[in-house]
Amino acid sequence: MGSATTQALAATTSALTAAPGVDLGVARELFAAVRTLAGSSQLSGALSDASVPAEARRALVLRVFGGYSAATGSVLDAAVAERWSSSADLISGIEEAGVRAAAMAEPQVDVEAELFSVARTIAANPELELALGSRLGDASAKGALIESLLNGRAAASTVAIVSSLVQVPRERRVRSMLSRALRVVADQRGRAVATVFAAAELTDEQTSRLQRTLAARYGTEVSLNVVLDPTVVGGVRIEIGDDVIDATVSSRLGDLRQRLAG
Repeated sequence: MGSATTQALAATTSALTAAPGVDLGVARELFAAVRTLAGSSQLSGALSDASVPAEARRALVLRVFGGYSAATGSVLDAAVAERWSSSADLISGIEEAGVRAAAMAEPQVDVEAELFSVARTIAANPELELALGSRLGDASAKGALIESLLNGRAAASTVAIVSSLVQVPRERRVRSMLSRALRVVADQRGRAVATVFAAAELTDEQTSRLQRTLAARYGTEVSLNVVLDPTVVGGVRIEIGDDVIDATVSSRLGDLRQRLAG
């Protein structure tokens, strides 16, 4: 991510945070804007062209998206007023704002856990993953499929996020899109997410102790997603951000063998 995009993304996020009345309607409008921009390289190119004056870009976004709510309009206005490294980055930035808006709309819902569950379900169903990831499938049909599958099984915010993502994959794999969305939701809520691989379910005490340990190490609240993995022999393997903490017996034995060989 270029420095221009980093700054633009921060400004867009700030505009969303300051916008009044952010609800699922705002999230859905932002996702609709993503679909419009992704479907028109001419429009996305014009709105991300740094050689075009910011006021002209803002006027264009008002003409195209003027029917949206004031909150959505303020976020789009802030986004196009910034300098982005590419039109793809602009689209990604607005998509991220949509994910954050969905998380803000239903703060009582554990959206991270639901996104993780959806990702695991898709991973366990290759035909479903193929259908959602195919370039040939109709975008709206993919969104409708997700809505039918998750109806009654996930909150409206989660459904809105997943449905939007599968409609505009932009050369991304479904699971990678969901993983990114999960991290964005966690960041919006001021915490990190750790995936824990263990041979058996963790007890409440083990979960609490692990959360406290990781929170102390990373300086932020940490939510856990546990994956049952029969190949894990004793202990756990933890993935948090780009870090991997391998505290399994097999790992410790491997370290011991290396020390003895050295």
